[in-house]
Amino acid sequence: MYTPHPTQTPRCTHQLRFASLFHAGRALSFPCDAAGRVPLDGLSERGRNNYLFARAVVGRDYGVPVVLPAAEHG
Repeated sequence: MYTPHPTQTPRCTHQLRFASLFHAGRALSFPCDAAGRVPLDGLSERGRNNYLFARAVVGRDYGVPVVLPAAEHG
């Protein structure tokens, strides 16, 4: 698990996506940097819980996560 130094916050230019193994189109995504590091302190409590759950059930409920460029809004 990546925990940045308090003065370092990864720039979240990407999404770490965990696709469901059983429900097509269902996934959990989290903001991350290009290396897939998720700033846990920047997530809500629910977001942190979902992230830790997804990591714990890789191969059982969710596939191996992939890093994707974040969708640009505008």
